[in-house]
Amino acid sequence: MARKNRRSGVQKPVRTADGYNNFSAKLGNNTPNIQSGGTYVPGFMSRNRVLLEFAYRSSFLVGAAVDSVADDMTRKGITISAKMDTGQKSELEEFWDNAALWDEMNNTIKWSRLYGGALLVVLIDGQDMSTPLNLDTIKKGQFKGVMTLDRWMVTPSYSNLVTEYGPNFGKPTFYQVVTNQQGIPNWNIHHSRCIRMDGDSLPFQQSKTENGWGMSVVERIFERIEAFDTATVGTTQLIHKAHLRTYSIDGLRKVLATGGELEKGLMRHLDMIREFQTIEGMTIMDKSDEFQTHSYSFAGVADVMLRLAEQVSGATGIPLVRLFGQSPAGFNTGDGDLENYYSRINTLQERRLRRSIRWLLDISHRSLFGSALPKGFTFEFNKLWEMSDVDRGTLAGSFATAIGTLFDRGLIPVHAAMADIRNMAELTGIGGAITDEDIQNAQDEWKANESETSPPPSFRDPVSEKPVGDSEPDRGDRNWFVRWIRGQRKKV
Repeated sequence: MARKNRRSGVQKPVRTADGYNNFSAKLGNNTPNIQSGGTYVPGFMSRNRVLLEFAYRSSFLVGAAVDSVADDMTRKGITISAKMDTGQKSELEEFWDNAALWDEMNNTIKWSRLYGGALLVVLIDGQDMSTPLNLDTIKKGQFKGVMTLDRWMVTPSYSNLVTEYGPNFGKPTFYQVVTNQQGIPNWNIHHSRCIRMDGDSLPFQQSKTENGWGMSVVERIFERIEAFDTATVGTTQLIHKAHLRTYSIDGLRKVLATGGELEKGLMRHLDMIREFQTIEGMTIMDKSDEFQTHSYSFAGVADVMLRLAEQVSGATGIPLVRLFGQSPAGFNTGDGDLENYYSRINTLQERRLRRSIRWLLDISHRSLFGSALPKGFTFEFNKLWEMSDVDRGTLAGSFATAIGTLFDRGLIPVHAAMADIRNMAELTGIGGAITDEDIQNAQDEWKANESETSPPPSFRDPVSEKPVGDSEPDRGDRNWFVRWIRGQRKKV
């Protein structure tokens, strides 16, 4: 804004501010008040590896903020919903358990959250780590597992970046291993052989200050955790002063100034008081002395601690019942908070894990069976929310009724119904004992029955036996197909 000077006629810039300001009352951002003195300064805590590690080892809140999300993202695993050959699905799941893929993925998420970045490197036997990974070259038995490397264990190639368009565009092409304490070779790892996970995302200029990595999740919540720990320690100190005792002695200064036998006699008197002053004892003192007790009130301390805990919970995005492991007070059961939190975890799984897990499943499938994943391969993350027995029973009843209705109407064969029941076994609690062999036997029996009957030359109504026609039947009758299926089943 410019203001014109009345005398010279020259316009000069004048400092202004948007929003409400009252200079007389010192209200507003540009007035001399305490609020205007506040600002935000960069802490760059993510670059202080030692401080992060000490906080992770010492503070249970820092540990919970880092570990809880990683544990919840990996603890339930996935359910493969795609159709696979008999036994292959079980063999694939068994390989993931034996190779500890979920454990290493959990570690990668943890260290990416703690340090701001980490890598999950695939170990392909007989292949050079510095070469691009070609999935078609993976032979049976070559995939030996994965290994986690945090950001401080590697040096990215800052001058050699990926130029191909895609998710890795602009990121380092190679990662040089700089530590060998665990017997790790001095690998120069090509980016196509690892899964990169960053902590909290940063804008471009701030990401450059972290050498291209993300920010530690601890940096954003550290101030709130410090406030909670300070209040906790302060409350602990108050406990030691909850019950104070004072003993007024006539002529104490004179006794201490004289010293000698008088002072020794005083000390012996105090020792005698401590010896006999038990719950059932007495306080022995001179008639002119005075003894008093003082109790400290802790009213309001619990409310302050709870509000600070809520701030920590809000900063971490983890509900109190999950972060502190305690049930909420009052009418709040915490179920709503947990449900919202699990929805957030599911969002993180879809955004940050789905593509990586599918890539690892493809590598595992090639190493186990010598071929890529089948077309249309899909999987779903298992739900974290665990239903009560009543809700589980209700769901099982509704699901069984729906499957039975579809089967009775002939819309699904028995082997398809068995497969659906087993896929829902974790939620409903029924059908978990159905094996791949059972499903295969049912499918073979269904195919044998199908081959014994030939399709009719025309559709006929099972009641009137009148032909519907060799061409497309009347779509006005919505139940013609169901009635025809029932008629064929009756004939069989």
